[in-house]
Amino acid sequence: MVHQVQGVIARTKDAPVELTTILVPDPGPGEALVRVQACGVCHTDLHYKVGGIGDDYPYLLGHEAAGIVEAVGDDVVDVAPGDFVILNWRAVCGHCRACLRGRPQYCFNTHNATQKMTLEDGTELSPALGIGAFAELTLVAAGQCTKVDATAAPTAAGLLGCGVMAGIGAAINTGGVTRGDSVAVIGCGGVGDAAIAGAALVGAHTVIAIDTDEKKLAWAKEFGATHTVLVDPAAPADDVIEQVRALTGGFGVDVAIDAVGRPETWKQAFYLRDLAGTVVLVGVPNPTMTLEIPLIDVFGRGGSLKSSWYGDCLPSRDFPVLIDLYKQGRLPLDKFVSEEIGIGDVEAAFDKMHRGEVLRSVVVL
Repeated sequence: MVHQVQGVIARTKDAPVELTTILVPDPGPGEALVRVQACGVCHTDLHYKVGGIGDDYPYLLGHEAAGIVEAVGDDVVDVAPGDFVILNWRAVCGHCRACLRGRPQYCFNTHNATQKMTLEDGTELSPALGIGAFAELTLVAAGQCTKVDATAAPTAAGLLGCGVMAGIGAAINTGGVTRGDSVAVIGCGGVGDAAIAGAALVGAHTVIAIDTDEKKLAWAKEFGATHTVLVDPAAPADDVIEQVRALTGGFGVDVAIDAVGRPETWKQAFYLRDLAGTVVLVGVPNPTMTLEIPLIDVFGRGGSLKSSWYGDCLPSRDFPVLIDLYKQGRLPLDKFVSEEIGIGDVEAAFDKMHRGEVLRSVVVL
């Protein structure tokens, strides 16, 4: 059976998104059909729209989603119809060199649904991050479904599917932040604030939020920032570094997280950390960016320079735990939801995101 539903697509590079009819097949082996309840509007969707990720148009956008499993392939045993799930883009294979070494959070062979969703004329769609959840129904690999507490609000739970997990994981999984640490986060959008929330959750003593926007710094305080640094774009880069050192006894932080992903912000993160401190890059650079830094400084300052892939998360391990913390009132996922919108409002949500007016607009279906 093929299901006709409404979905949001990017038909061509940088064109306005369209709400149109898409065709979704019933699940085959290893697949699950999910009725989407809520899906966040993420920067990654915007990157797809403007051609920043690839040119496999048309794209079916949306990936930060939660919903109910409607049907599964005959061989699927880990999820069943009726399960409330968060969708993820790390369906681990269990067989690659990372999985066989006990590191499935780095799986190098993650997979998606085999069958294709299409337009009415048969044109195959490329689902964003293998998910495509700005739609009433979507077809994914069963491993992309993580069952969690069904009483969690879908609008909040779905955000763990990408940006919020990326930020929390950058702090806890990649950065290894623990009680008593000092942390600086550069860039206080959704991912940066999630890193702040993660650092606060595990007991970091000092959490410094850094941004050019006073409104974003106010948001950061709501997620656990203990100090803020307002960046003056006209001031020397060392100004931010000196302010952070002044807040940390002159030493710098134990973990510096770059949630922007630009050469200048990465250099700030590198130099505002303490000796033997850790730098975590979680902001996504564009392919043209390059970095130049004295190699003697890399050697002399020691520590670790890391990139965080999806917060180095393992969905089956991390999503249920984080949802439990949310239900206990210890993880403020609801605060990330700036507004709830309809499926026809995605283009307007992209504009608000670009202007920095929202942490997350969430499509409710």
